[in-house]
Amino acid sequence: HLVTTTRDGDAMQLLIIRHGIAADKFEFARTGRDDTERPLTKEGKRQMRRVVNGMRRVVRSIDVLASSPLVRAAQTASIVANEYDELFIHTVPELSPEGEPAAFARWLRTQREANVVAVVGHEPHLGMLTTWLMTGSRESHVTLEKSGACMLEIDEQPGARSATLQWSLTPEVMKRLSKK
Repeated sequence: HLVTTTRDGDAMQLLIIRHGIAADKFEFARTGRDDTERPLTKEGKRQMRRVVNGMRRVVRSIDVLASSPLVRAAQTASIVANEYDELFIHTVPELSPEGEPAAFARWLRTQREANVVAVVGHEPHLGMLTTWLMTGSRESHVTLEKSGACMLEIDEQPGARSATLQWSLTPEVMKRLSKK
């Protein structure tokens, strides 16, 4: 049963999304621009729209949407926002690749009224953050593909060892869901 629609008691649903396919890191470096400005490719945007269309089949609504300040994550969040009725995108520095999990948990605690919080960020940071929320370990034991997502349920105050993994889906599975 993957569909996420309502809140179970005090549980918060945390949808963790990795940004879509971005410009090649090394090619982009030759432009002289900072990596934080590296955008999604045309194919990355197209794929992300299909992924989000499928994601809507398992995540019916999002109450809060947050993104890393990096361009590729912000562009991914914009695609999610458009599919989910023009959500406001909160820029959350704690979702940057060097973000501290405890600082992210403090931000997440300010969103306790939300049923579903979606966040867009980067690997390996998101894998480490997901692992930390589930186990307290700062080692990454979860890997998200580009445009992949997972859902955590957080039963108590967000922090180390406060989450349970509900599901993790590849972009291919979510694209297939969009066709149903």
